[in-house]
Amino acid sequence: MNALQKINRTSFSHKHLIGIEDLSKDEITMILDLADYYADRLDDREFKPDILKGAIILTLFFEDSTRTRTSFEFAAKRLGADVVNMDVRTSSANKGESLLDTIQTLNSMLRPDGIVIRHEEYGAPQFVSQTVPCPVINAGDSWHEHPTQALLDALTIRRRLGNIEELRIAMIGDIAHSRVANSNMHIFSKLGAYINVIAPEVLLPEKFPVQDVRTFSSLEEGLKDVDIVISDRIYKERMEHSPIKSESEYFQTYGITHEKLAHAKPDALLMAPGPIIRGVQLSDEIADDPDRSLILEQVRNGVPTRMAVMDILLKGKF
Repeated sequence: MNALQKINRTSFSHKHLIGIEDLSKDEITMILDLADYYADRLDDREFKPDILKGAIILTLFFEDSTRTRTSFEFAAKRLGADVVNMDVRTSSANKGESLLDTIQTLNSMLRPDGIVIRHEEYGAPQFVSQTVPCPVINAGDSWHEHPTQALLDALTIRRRLGNIEELRIAMIGDIAHSRVANSNMHIFSKLGAYINVIAPEVLLPEKFPVQDVRTFSSLEEGLKDVDIVISDRIYKERMEHSPIKSESEYFQTYGITHEKLAHAKPDALLMAPGPIIRGVQLSDEIADDPDRSLILEQVRNGVPTRMAVMDILLKGKF
């Protein structure tokens, strides 16, 4: 019996994937186990499970995206689904059409079996999930959550190190405006890791989504005994005015280089959700270091992770 047959999809208690906060540790592990199975077969062009043959997956990206949108589309097609990508830039949304009217129009026209949505409004995927009969997957909403990014990050760590429990993970950057950081704090906390947050005070949230987060303004102190370093960019698009006066000064203090990574454990690994901003959050040398950087592995693991999510949410319906 392979992993596809062992997964009890009916034990997954959610119709939608809105956030990691909603998932139990067992449900997270279920997704990661299935994603691991798909990751092992990603290069096999003959591997076509066709679990979603006959399904229609609608992707709605109201914000720019390269990695997330492409990997969702590729994941759905690898599972045999038909994918409809709506280009919001040329849609009636630009004429003032409401999100509700857009969703109702597309639902009436396509009768999708799943919807993937990214939106700049906090809570938009939750709103959509209440208006359509099919599963909805949050591909990022404002600074709320980005659950599939957290899942692929966890998969990347697990595939490289074997386990996440009791690792110390440091997150650096604009934590106040990062949906990735929120989802990562939820998932790493539930999987038993310890979390450090390193950022200037102006980039820290008023409240963290989980307990027992250690905060540091000093990179050197925050990286001590750390296994994984996750560098997040500054989200200027979510601010009226950037609190960072000088990007070069920020890089000198918080940008990751080989020299600064040396403050962590000798074998510490680097991650970044992308897009990465070279010369601000990372140096070229550390970003491209095949021994220390997991950035391209994160990108690659986006496809099997999203395959697993769509597989489980549709519960083998197709």
